[in-house]
Amino acid sequence: MNTNEEKQRYSREELAEFESIIEEKLTNARKEVTFIKETLSRRNDSGTDNTASPTKVLEDGADTAEKESLNQLASRQMKFIQQLENALIRIKNGTYGVCIVTGKLIPKERLRAVPHTQHSIEAKLQRND
Repeated sequence: MNTNEEKQRYSREELAEFESIIEEKLTNARKEVTFIKETLSRRNDSGTDNTASPTKVLEDGADTAEKESLNQLASRQMKFIQQLENALIRIKNGTYGVCIVTGKLIPKERLRAVPHTQHSIEAKLQRND
């Protein structure tokens, strides 16, 4: 390979590093989703009292808002998990780390920070214009 040529793909060793980062993030994200689901389940189990006092109505409103917030958080985490799993597939098929807009390698620093990204900063900035 000519030293002036731009590198087209990451090496197996480099991909192994990214795979390790992704696996760790996946483990943490799955734990968080499990925690959120358990919290929601406990909230649903404790909501059997049917008294209609004004305090109960306020508590129900706050409880509903909290459940909605937890559901949104769980949904975001599930989407994140899917993105990480897709990144693992790209590692296996050899397309990981290549920007889908520019076709260039995404810098390691960006992949370490956002390991599921498919866009270089250059491409991301173009999308936000």
